[in-house]
Amino acid sequence: MIKEQIVDGFHNAPHRSLYHALGLTDEEQARPLIGVVCSYNEIVPGHINLDKIAQAVKLGVAMAGGTPIMFPAITVCDGIAMGHTGMKYSLVTRDLIADSTEAMTLAHGFDGLVMIPNCDKNVPGLLMAAARLNIPTVFVSGGPMLAGRVGGKKRSLSSMFEAVGAYKAGKIDDEQLCEFEKKVCPTCGSCSGMYTANSMNCLTEVLGMGLRGNGTIPAVYSSRIELAKHAGMQIMELVKKNIRPRDIMTASAIRNAITADMALGCSTNSMLHLPAIANECGVKFDLDEVNEISEKTPNLCHLAPAGPTYMEDLNEAGGVYAVLKELEALNLIDTSVMTCTGKTMKENLEGVVNLDAEVIRKPENAFGKTGGIAVLKGNLAPDGCVVKRAAVASEMLVHEGPAKVFESEEECIAAIYGGKIVKGDVVVIRYEGPAGGPGMREMLSPTSAIAGMGLDKDVALITDGRFSGATRGASIGHVSPEAVSGGPIAYVKDGDIIAIDIPNYKIELRVSDEELAKRKKETVLKKKEVSGYLKRYAAQVSSADKGAIINKI
Repeated sequence: MIKEQIVDGFHNAPHRSLYHALGLTDEEQARPLIGVVCSYNEIVPGHINLDKIAQAVKLGVAMAGGTPIMFPAITVCDGIAMGHTGMKYSLVTRDLIADSTEAMTLAHGFDGLVMIPNCDKNVPGLLMAAARLNIPTVFVSGGPMLAGRVGGKKRSLSSMFEAVGAYKAGKIDDEQLCEFEKKVCPTCGSCSGMYTANSMNCLTEVLGMGLRGNGTIPAVYSSRIELAKHAGMQIMELVKKNIRPRDIMTASAIRNAITADMALGCSTNSMLHLPAIANECGVKFDLDEVNEISEKTPNLCHLAPAGPTYMEDLNEAGGVYAVLKELEALNLIDTSVMTCTGKTMKENLEGVVNLDAEVIRKPENAFGKTGGIAVLKGNLAPDGCVVKRAAVASEMLVHEGPAKVFESEEECIAAIYGGKIVKGDVVVIRYEGPAGGPGMREMLSPTSAIAGMGLDKDVALITDGRFSGATRGASIGHVSPEAVSGGPIAYVKDGDIIAIDIPNYKIELRVSDEELAKRKKETVLKKKEVSGYLKRYAAQVSSADKGAIINKI
């Protein structure tokens, strides 16, 4: 065990003296030391309850004969950071989280880890750390928020952002806007739809790194506390059997995650995070394989923002395992993979039943014959771009229209609220990519404004940045190469015709190669002046199609 390098032997007496300074007894020092990586803070709604989760985990570890020791991980609330400079600091924290967890773990010699994340970059950041460290690890998240209720209907944070657009369009008044504000987020937890946080927590189950229910048991349910205790107990089994993250997160497990992603209708951000996790696992991630999997995988769930169901409904229907059971019946997943239960996925799925065929559709009645996410390619995005196909209206799956080009999210929002975006337009927002933003801001505000104003079935948005998991409509992100790297999106002009064909995975700028070459010579690429961490990040980050990983060092 790693602890032996720090605790055992006369030469480690100084280390033991510092453990005694913590109040750790000889008996506690003799047991496996388990790091409890807790993302608790008082600013993120998905994390305000993690102190209770951590206490439950620590009880579980102690009950099973280990010594739990907690240390923190940071996180950013994407909802609070949305629409301003703060959003530049969201994706970039994924690497800070992975790096700081690596540093804390190796500096202090833990034998195993229990990761307690909940929100967007926090979950993948800790999964990356788990793969990098490769010591026994189990995940237990804080759980999703319950849906709010306004006007007799379930609502969520995306409803709130769309209400702002509806207010601006004169469709609702001050009193109605205030009602949304007070009611859409009624409890702690990660926002209640299939947004990025819940997508990644669900995929943690599929990857085999979280126990059943990790992605779906609501934050306020007592069963979430029980799950945390079981996670604390289970880490001791993993330490005993020496089952490690790279034994679990294999190429087959990554492929399972892509497949489940398609069935669940997860956030497009999973197409940033799964490649980054795979990279840490030493597994090749081919973006082209996403469409191959999508062609075979039916879209079984339409959770918000794609449909009227929420995470609490998915939980009642049997959760992620019930979705995996449907995929197993179609022979679409590899059930021989090992999981953090110490059993194979096949063993885990024994006796699992789909309890609600409306929330989790049967394949013969699927929402779509193909998966929830599509990767498009063409002369506008030679290395690919990503759209949440499951949240696109049928009339927008194929669309052609004139470009209206903006150099930032702020410019675009001003134009939307100024009535300058009309039916048929293809809005292009550039210089928002990983390096160009920098930080690849999520852009829920423009997509929600368009949806709230009733234009989501008439207008497409394209960006080298990214969209929130709460986005619906023809919102196409991750355009690669990005504008700051000289990608074709840098040379689009107002009025250029852009053709989108989601069923055939194509996106084309109707401009000749000769004209593009001419524009390339004439265009001076824009580079934003930034300092501090963002400056270092921009210099080191890869393109979105590679997962926006830090690889330029």
